[in-house]
Amino acid sequence: MSALYLLVGFSLLVALVFLGAFFWAMKNDQYRDTHTPAMRILFDDNSPTSTRSQESPREVSQ
Repeated sequence: MSALYLLVGFSLLVALVFLGAFFWAMKNDQYRDTHTPAMRILFDDNSPTSTRSQESPREVSQ
């Protein structure tokens, strides 16, 4: 029975830590902008660099 008290106390402690982390994130405006991170994947950060010379596309004869 003492193990049950220990586990319940430990789970309450873990829940309080997660609740504290959630309130910290809300206080520091972590969830303010929800649109930009979803759109960030669509934009290139760097220009493409190539070590090979630019080759023209080959024409396929049919």
